[in-house]
Amino acid sequence: MQAPPEKHAFVTLLNPKFKGRPDALTVVDVDPASSTYSQVVGQLDMPNVGDELHHFGWNACSSCLCPYAPHPHTERRYLVVPGLRSSRLYIIDTKPDIRKPKIVKTIEPQELAARANYSRPHTVHCGPDGIFVNALGTPQGEGPGGIFRMDPETFEVLGQWELDRGPQYFAYDFWWHLGYDTLITSEWGMPKTFENGLVPDVLLNSGYGHNLHIWDLRRRRHRQVLDLGKEHQLVFELRPAHDPTKAYGFVGVVISLKDLSSSIWLWHQSDGSWTIKKVIEIPAEPADPGKLPPLLKGFKAVPPLVTDIDLSLDDRFLYVSCWGTGEFIQYDVSDPFNPKKTGSLHLGGIVRRAAHPKNPKQALNGGPQMVEVSRDGRRVYFTNSLYGVIDEQFYPDGVKGWMVKVDAKPAGGMAFDSNFLLEVDELRPHQVRLEGGDCSTDSFCFP
Repeated sequence: MQAPPEKHAFVTLLNPKFKGRPDALTVVDVDPASSTYSQVVGQLDMPNVGDELHHFGWNACSSCLCPYAPHPHTERRYLVVPGLRSSRLYIIDTKPDIRKPKIVKTIEPQELAARANYSRPHTVHCGPDGIFVNALGTPQGEGPGGIFRMDPETFEVLGQWELDRGPQYFAYDFWWHLGYDTLITSEWGMPKTFENGLVPDVLLNSGYGHNLHIWDLRRRRHRQVLDLGKEHQLVFELRPAHDPTKAYGFVGVVISLKDLSSSIWLWHQSDGSWTIKKVIEIPAEPADPGKLPPLLKGFKAVPPLVTDIDLSLDDRFLYVSCWGTGEFIQYDVSDPFNPKKTGSLHLGGIVRRAAHPKNPKQALNGGPQMVEVSRDGRRVYFTNSLYGVIDEQFYPDGVKGWMVKVDAKPAGGMAFDSNFLLEVDELRPHQVRLEGGDCSTDSFCFP
């Protein structure tokens, strides 16, 4: 948290048409003292079309210093960038010129399938003994999805991580408590049930994920299922406490079939096992059916659709993106069992179409989605695209891409940086990574 403020952000851009123009990795100037502040200052176009670049990550982070598998000379230099739709991974070098990143290795889907029997790589985390990547399914688009490891020096795919997956079948996100030798995974569904958009019949019949899974991290074995209930569909982003002496974390649930609400749940350790409790519920908002997409007209309401959350490095503030209503919320979670709402902003939204202060007369669509918090907790960035085909289901007019910055106050509260509105033509921004690390990148062995 005491490191210098970031001056650059890396942002993936999706080509929503899946043909013609490829996706790209951009470099955005986030230094307020710079003449090119809030502008794209570097761009690497991918060599292939149709990747759908997703939740990329650094090759190295603080967990490389864990004593049981140390890599003390590893440098935070390379970005591991998965293509969720193509099942391809790119290794991108950010040096010697951070504004001119370059691809140094490509892992083709055939190699991933042969070495790990997985496809649709989704999220990348640096771990103590290598690079971990999760995948949402098999090469055939079925389940189970799971995790595979990569060599941290050669970037070769080493194989499936799981030795005994127990009842786990669906995959989405994963992370861990290094101090408790525990890994957590969440659930979405099989690729064939989301790659052409969310399937209403699957959703309404509780056919997507509603569990968390607890694993023995070093023994690579399933230990426990935490069932949130079938009405709670799409158990997405995991944000464990950064302090490795703390045994709790937060997970966002996109939608409840009971009332279209979204929710945040707290998992924690109790008497040697793990349990889970709902600590935040965000209700749907009544809406004129004429302003709703076909998928929602019959409900006469806008669901919040919490699609991403992020936890500040000191474990004090939780940020929640409501992609449906356009609300961006800050909670004080100093007491994780009793979160307190300390800030709220609106931008975009299915119905609201709230404007940014830089251009208050311009209606924006999409909504707060992928969120990233700076290491010192003072700056928060978010983008507005979820997933190409699902963007169109909830925003039929097509999501026009943007990225914004929010200034967070040390005691709580936040405000838009009125000078930071990056709008993107044709392509759509998704994941953000910050130079030097950020709050959804690093994990720690020591507090």
